[in-house]
Amino acid sequence: MTDFAAGALPDILLRDLETGDAGWLIQRHAELYARDEGFDQSFEALVAEILADFIRNRRPQERAWIAVRDGQRLGSVFCVRQDDETAKLRLFLLEPEARGQGLGRRLLEACIDHARAQGFRKLVLWTHASHRAACALYAARGFVLTASTAKVSFGVPVVEQSWELAL
Repeated sequence: MTDFAAGALPDILLRDLETGDAGWLIQRHAELYARDEGFDQSFEALVAEILADFIRNRRPQERAWIAVRDGQRLGSVFCVRQDDETAKLRLFLLEPEARGQGLGRRLLEACIDHARAQGFRKLVLWTHASHRAACALYAARGFVLTASTAKVSFGVPVVEQSWELAL
């Protein structure tokens, strides 16, 4: 399945999850979050669990996008069902070399558009305050910060955040 957003990075293909993508997502999440945030291996296990659940139990209204240019994976985002009225954005990732080019906005819009088209009334997500660029993107798109909690997760102090967008 292919999906080209009009006028946005036409050389980058947004495609569905394929064989090998789960391994790449687990590895890149683990490496980037360990390097940039100091996260321990429990984060890698969480990503693996999320992907295993998605692959085993994918519902018809759920979707994954992998951004690819010339065979190289550059990013991802998933839209999963939380309940009858709520979709959840998951596994939003951009490779460092793909940041700042509008790809994050394109992936976010694909997820929002899909959630709306599937009849969900809201889209929620969980992140950390340290992800300033992503949080700015969420706020600019109309998401509202609904909770912010300081705690220790994945071996380090973090500020967990919950965001919500009415669809």
